[in-house]
Order: sequence, then C-alpha cells, then structure tokens
Amino acid sequence: MRKIKLTGREANVIRAIGFAESKLGSEILEQTRMDPEDITDVLNGLISVGLLETAPFLEEVGTAEMPATAFEINPAYVHELKGTLVRY
Repeated sequence: MRKIKLTGREANVIRAIGFAESKLGSEILEQTRMDPEDITDVLNGLISVGLLETAPFLEEVGTAEMPATAFEINPAYVHELKGTLVRY
C-alpha cells in the first residue's frame, strides 16, 4: 500500500466528488469554483494514477466533455483518500 499525497486542488476536487456516488463534471465545477481547464487537468491527473474512474470510461477527459462526464472515486482507494483528506 502506498501513501497518497494530494495537492490542495486535488483535495478540493476529491471533496467535491465525495465517496458515496458519482458526480457530474458540471457539479464539480459549481462546488469548486475553479476554472474548467484547471479542473480538467486535475481530473486527468487523478484518472491517470487510478484514483478516479469515469462513466463512460475515458482514459483522459477533455474540457468540452468534462461537464457531462460522471466521476467517482476508485473504490480501492477510498480508505486511503479519506485518511489523506483529514490532513487538509
């Protein structure tokens, strides 16, 4: 098991998504109040390391399709992410 380290932006996005169910990109935009390009970069980074999953499945999400894409935390990392968010 590896120790997960998040930036402030990544932690903000993870909190916006939550651990119970998936969230649409448009909902994440509203909650975080970040620029769409910034959120897209953060989401792609989290997807690339396996912490997030998308529905429909995408290896990388673009700014145009991000608002209509559903994002959820990878269930394998929920416990570690909850522990990591306590520090932020």
